[in-house]
Amino acid sequence: MLDINQIMKILPHRHPFLMVDRILEIEVGKKIVGLKNVTINEPFFPGHFPGHPVMPGVLIIEAMAQVAGILAYQSDESIRDKVTYFTGIDNAKFRKPVMPGDQLRFEVEATACKRGIWFFSAKALVDGKVVTEADLKATFADKQS
Repeated sequence: MLDINQIMKILPHRHPFLMVDRILEIEVGKKIVGLKNVTINEPFFPGHFPGHPVMPGVLIIEAMAQVAGILAYQSDESIRDKVTYFTGIDNAKFRKPVMPGDQLRFEVEATACKRGIWFFSAKALVDGKVVTEADLKATFADKQS
């Protein structure tokens, strides 16, 4: 549904910190599905870990948060001029390492929006198996000039 050029119009992130390659599905206000192709060329692999490359779990969480931010952006026009602040992670679980050659599929559901804070339930899957899951929170604020 969204290619990398459309994603870059929404997210402020750029290489090497843009962690989403494509959005496959969006159900406005409810759920989103995104992809990241994990390649050996990722800048973190030389140091994490030499001879045994593993994608850092914190970057998988960041990727899920970026997908969640796209869902919020597509769901609420009033936040489109704002900056996203990731405000919380709860119940994070890392079930399996993510390696070069894996394709991460992110499935994120908006579970609530209260007083300007969005709540999400997120999963990252490889080959249909959950590798990471977490509950995420984000808010949106005016950009500083």
